[in-house]
Amino acid sequence: MDDRLRQPEIEVVGAVIVRDGLVLCAQRGPDGSLSGKWEFPGGKVEHGESGRLALEREIDEELRCVVEVGDEIATTRYDDGRVVVVLTTFWCQIVSGTPQLTEHTALRWVAPGDLGGLDWAPADVPAVELVATRLAP
Repeated sequence: MDDRLRQPEIEVVGAVIVRDGLVLCAQRGPDGSLSGKWEFPGGKVEHGESGRLALEREIDEELRCVVEVGDEIATTRYDDGRVVVVLTTFWCQIVSGTPQLTEHTALRWVAPGDLGGLDWAPADVPAVELVATRLAP
């Protein structure tokens, strides 16, 4: 394929934060793309930054919490027609702080079996399915 025709890729990371058997889900705010969709909190990886460091930074910025980033869950690619989003999700644990709304419209702790009931951003869907399966009783 001609490189001039290739769509740009954006590398993003998402935190699957589990507490007391529930998963933290964040609803996208009204000002960005995919407004109202649910996602695992996180954000873009900056140039020269590892995915894990980006996730620590993003969770501090978005939720005002410190997390310990664990194992990778999945990496998915979603082509929205303008850009390809490459999302890597990781298991995370809050080590200090309580999640606060700064960029999202809502935060919700959801039982693994209820994750499928939310209207997820497309790039998150494969990870949602894996998380629900792995955390199922």
